[in-house]
Amino acid sequence: MDWHSSIKGFKGYLRLEKSLSENSIEAYLHDIANLQQFFETKKITVNPENVTFHQLQEFLGFIIELGIGPRSQARMISGIRAFYKYLLMEDAIKQSPADLLELPRLPQKLPEVLSIEEIDMLVNAIDLSSLEGQRNKAMLETLYCCGLRVTELVTLKISDIYFEEEFVRVIGKGNKQRLVPLGASAAKYIKIYLEEIRPHIPIQKDSEDIVFLNRRGKGMSREMVFIILQQLKMKAGLHKKISPHTFRHSFATHLVEGGADLRAVQEMLGHSSITTTEIYTHIDREYLRDAILRFHPRK
Repeated sequence: MDWHSSIKGFKGYLRLEKSLSENSIEAYLHDIANLQQFFETKKITVNPENVTFHQLQEFLGFIIELGIGPRSQARMISGIRAFYKYLLMEDAIKQSPADLLELPRLPQKLPEVLSIEEIDMLVNAIDLSSLEGQRNKAMLETLYCCGLRVTELVTLKISDIYFEEEFVRVIGKGNKQRLVPLGASAAKYIKIYLEEIRPHIPIQKDSEDIVFLNRRGKGMSREMVFIILQQLKMKAGLHKKISPHTFRHSFATHLVEGGADLRAVQEMLGHSSITTTEIYTHIDREYLRDAILRFHPRK
């Protein structure tokens, strides 16, 4: 099987069996074309089924010398692995030479984080003279004080808030429940909203237990929370990329900065793996200590 026929078959496999988009298919084919071009450049005469692990290592060394970054390296390796998986399925080879290729360690992309001052700028930009403004302040305080995902925020129920015990029950991904301490600031503004604002809204059926409602008395949408933040960002004069998730990242980062233990932050965020939480240790690992609640700026 020569390069032309194997690549043609690989293309059909990606399109028909894997149902990939044309852009994804082109990316895979480009990776294999780079491998073929390497052999031609080095004047190595070899068909796809005869390529060895050692030759693939030489190819990786070659692209590293060219200055190709870790993410592009990882994508090329994935493309080559997929190509040889296809050849295995076609019985063109008995064993893939790409199985032992190691992916480069990718630098963790750090999430956008707001400073405490920037959080305050956004909150202070809210017009508290309107009913929606009072609701928005309560929502932002809850996002930041509890580290909620936006879906968890808009589906939060009154019956899941325990003011006396100072925690909220959150239904997260995979319908998993967790208990999150309710900060004093969030508790204060949620109470104001529930007692002084929400009673004046004509509540729709099935929304009676939802905390945050739109003006029609139904639960807020994720998109509406995003729009509210964009409006506040413009009003506050902030130029960072901000989304509801930015508050969650900021919540976690500020806790770790203050000294909260990673496992405590993991529990608060609802992460199933501690490695997911470790992206927040980019500040300084010496900050990690034992407690959690006393380290949040709003606690």
